[in-house]
Amino acid sequence: MRPIRPSDLAAPLPLFGVEASRRIESLAAAPLPPHTLMQRAGLAVARLAMALAPRARTVWIACGPGNNGGDGFEAAMHLAARGFAPVVTFAGDEARLPQDAAASLRRMRAAGVALADAPPAQFGLAIDALLGLGARRAPEGTMADWLRRMRSGPAPLLSVDLPSGLDADSGRLGPDGGAAPRFCLSLLTLKPGLFTAHGRDAAGEVWFDDLGCAPGDVAPDALLAAAPAPAARPHASHKGSFGDVAVIGGAEGMVGAAVLAGTAALHAGAGRVFVAPLAPPAAAPAWDGTQPELMFRSPGALAHQAVVCGCGGGEAVRALLPRVIDEAGSLVLDADALNALAADAPLRDAVARRAGRGLPTVLTPHPLEAARLAGCSAAEVQADRLRHARDLATALACTVLLKGSGTVIASPGETPRINPTGNARLATAGTGDVLAGMVGAALAAGLPPHEAAAAACWHHGALADGWPPARALTASALARAAQPV
Repeated sequence: MRPIRPSDLAAPLPLFGVEASRRIESLAAAPLPPHTLMQRAGLAVARLAMALAPRARTVWIACGPGNNGGDGFEAAMHLAARGFAPVVTFAGDEARLPQDAAASLRRMRAAGVALADAPPAQFGLAIDALLGLGARRAPEGTMADWLRRMRSGPAPLLSVDLPSGLDADSGRLGPDGGAAPRFCLSLLTLKPGLFTAHGRDAAGEVWFDDLGCAPGDVAPDALLAAAPAPAARPHASHKGSFGDVAVIGGAEGMVGAAVLAGTAALHAGAGRVFVAPLAPPAAAPAWDGTQPELMFRSPGALAHQAVVCGCGGGEAVRALLPRVIDEAGSLVLDADALNALAADAPLRDAVARRAGRGLPTVLTPHPLEAARLAGCSAAEVQADRLRHARDLATALACTVLLKGSGTVIASPGETPRINPTGNARLATAGTGDVLAGMVGAALAAGLPPHEAAAAACWHHGALADGWPPARALTASALARAAQPV
């Protein structure tokens, strides 16, 4: 058993959705005596519960009608044997319990733990064992009432396998609320939904126990991204060794967006960075006194290199896009460039054709921009972020970096990655421009698009995670804190 912390990941971790987890469970259980996996799961839950709240006297365990509830029964038995006072409530029909869960209920009762009629008035730890893998409906009635109480109280909350109501595949969750300290013990497999959309807020700190079983040859649905290897920079290098980045964007009133992207690309290791504002000459700077290394050019002079296009581009970017898509070497399309693509099918076709010419392309949409590209609503994108990122990547034959909590990186022929770094401090204007510039620098350095997007995203989020609490996180400060990808 171990916690899943971004800074500790030495390699990407496989994530398995409902279908894949079911296959792994079936394969793992086949050679074992009946009931083994549930017994292991219950013991793991009890051990983590004791570690999280060693001084808790009363532990409320809310058990549901399936195998998640069985894990809770097992945990209650172990906690009682170790001097805790588990209060077990059950939302279900004993006659309809699955075979393993029914056996665990009998074991719990034999150990002297009875089902309680109501939750305890006070408790030092709450364990949510109501709904687990495969539950697609939002909790209702008694379950919903219990969850509200668990999530709103001061005691820590430990979810068994998944927070009840969280979709294991997508991270979709209904209204939550409450601020109890959150922990989740994912059992047998790690699930994608724990790390994207509502998953990170609902689960809190995720722990993992594989119950002594390996996934075998079952392919993961996604990977939890790990820290990229440090960039190797030979001593015999020069400014041309790490590529040029051209930033095209910054219409009138939004020139700062292009400067932010350029600054981030520079600090992320690009050898040279050019900025081409789309604002009229009278409204565009000729140079940046705070970042004099940036070289300002006209948009028409920049092609055949790594291009970041769209940051603050407004309507002015539309006229340039056909040439940029045709001539750029590596290409990052962000912000208003994405909105232009969404409104222009021939432009989308031109982006897809780049793959056939061996030209890398990365799109960096937020959910609303992704929705415009997909022809749906932002709510639909957020309801299944992994699927929409994959579908867009396939349709446009490029890498898609779908921003948000648990950013998804998808490319044709690649296992998608979910980024585990970052926090709400990134929810401020300009941080997306910084990310686009960092991706551009990674492409200019020669990283393949999938690796470039994943590495830049990881570093971008890690900067926010390590940001000094007393210092405001602004996009300009973030751009200057970037390091070579």
